[in-house]
Amino acid sequence: MNLRCLYLVQRNFLVWRKLMLPSLIGNLADPLIYLVGLGFGLGALVGAVDGRPYVTFLAGGMLCYSTLNSASAEALYSAFSRLKVQRTWEGILHAPMTIADVVIGEWLWAGFKATLSGTAILIVMYGLGIVHGLAALGVVPVLLLVGLSFSGLALVVTSLARSYDLFTYYFTLLVTPMAFVSGVFYPLHQLPALAQRIAWCLPLAHAASLARGITLGDAMPWPLTSAAVLLLYGLLGLALAVRIARRRLSR
Repeated sequence: MNLRCLYLVQRNFLVWRKLMLPSLIGNLADPLIYLVGLGFGLGALVGAVDGRPYVTFLAGGMLCYSTLNSASAEALYSAFSRLKVQRTWEGILHAPMTIADVVIGEWLWAGFKATLSGTAILIVMYGLGIVHGLAALGVVPVLLLVGLSFSGLALVVTSLARSYDLFTYYFTLLVTPMAFVSGVFYPLHQLPALAQRIAWCLPLAHAASLARGITLGDAMPWPLTSAAVLLLYGLLGLALAVRIARRRLSR
């Protein structure tokens, strides 16, 4: 990988730093509402889940859901604005940068930014007493993998999109159904066998398994396989996004 892509990461960071506070609030609001509202509200009705309070179970899933949301928002709406509306990508290409450099830079930036959102949820978990000690910090590299996985997928959609409308379909037809079958809101083993097999083909189920295993001590069926699946989704998405963007911007 050419290190020129890191200049784009730096450029995006410098722009984001000016709007850091509202950006973080926007990315954290949705998962925090789910965590507090469902965790304590619905949790009072549900009771224990897998031998622990529902808010504890849900928090492990919210780590990944927050990271997914942040990666998707950055690699979809923000990246598309730079591609189509502001035409920042075209301007950058006048420098000694290739299309691959630009897309890889966007991929890395979205992954890093998503890791910050997931880490903020982890801090909330510490504040609520859900996790203790330093061992839970081991989930941070997993959050980076989750961010890179979903930013790779989102950049494929961005490279194809002609308007923001396509992103609604992406969230409605892919992200939301994935969240409901991947063990974020309830245990995966409660789903029918077919749904479980489908879930294990998706990156979010592997992400939730790793996150709960590291932070809550749950059993992780295939930790190395789960990490490999997340990385594979990210790399395949990145490769496809570079190919589509190259075709689009070379016309």
